[in-house]
Amino acid sequence: MTKNLLQLSLLTAVLSVGTTVFAASAPANIAVSATVSTTCTITATPLAFGDYDPIGVNATADKTGTGSVTVACAKGAATLTIGMNYGTHVSGTTQRQMVGPTATDLLSYNLFQPTSTTPGAACPGTIAWTMTAPGLLTLEKAPSKNGRTYNVCGTIPMGQDASAGAYTDTVIATLNF
Repeated sequence: MTKNLLQLSLLTAVLSVGTTVFAASAPANIAVSATVSTTCTITATPLAFGDYDPIGVNATADKTGTGSVTVACAKGAATLTIGMNYGTHVSGTTQRQMVGPTATDLLSYNLFQPTSTTPGAACPGTIAWTMTAPGLLTLEKAPSKNGRTYNVCGTIPMGQDASAGAYTDTVIATLNF
């Protein structure tokens, strides 16, 4: 029994050495921060007019088509505008043209903003889309990070004397933020 008592005393002494007793404590604040950048992206879908019939229906009626641009920005991003240049084959400083089977085969067209700045607003609009005001489409503040899609309204004016063949152009849409 003395042996057990001795072992118990020894065990109690060892356990009491491992216990730390605090006399006081002191707090410290850690500052935590982050910055959400005003970032945005823009993507586009093609504007494919399809067939233009210069001696049939398009002799007396414009050909219309619709493409789109989709904008995604950090929530709350403001002062957003979308501009569009005049394309690769601009005539003078303002007339957009597609080039056809040869470099001299040209088909004029126009791009217009949709009827309002509401995503998905209908075509045709009446404001020509350009890179400067009033041709910039001014967007509402980003309500979320989700993409918003805006129509690009295209028109090929009627009655053009165009050669048969495929016509193309490339327009650059720029998101300013």
